[in-house]
Amino acid sequence: MKTLKDAKVGETVTVARLHGKGAVKRRIMDMGITKGVEIYVRKVAPLGDPMELNVRGYELSVRKADAEMIEV
Repeated sequence: MKTLKDAKVGETVTVARLHGKGAVKRRIMDMGITKGVEIYVRKVAPLGDPMELNVRGYELSVRKADAEMIEV
C-alpha cells in the first residue's frame, strides 16, 4: 500500500482511499482531499515535515502523520 507520505516531489498522485477515524478523517476531507482527487506534491520541508501539496487548484500543507492516512 502506497500512501501520500511516500510520494516524491514533482509527482502527481490520485487518492484511492482515506484511512483514519472520526474527526481526523473529516478534517482531511474538509481540506478537499477525497477519493479520486489528484494531488501534486510541490515541496517537502528539509526535515520532511510538512509536505506542500497542490489540491483542486490551491496550495495546502499537510503533516506526514496525516499524509500516512491517505492511500494513493
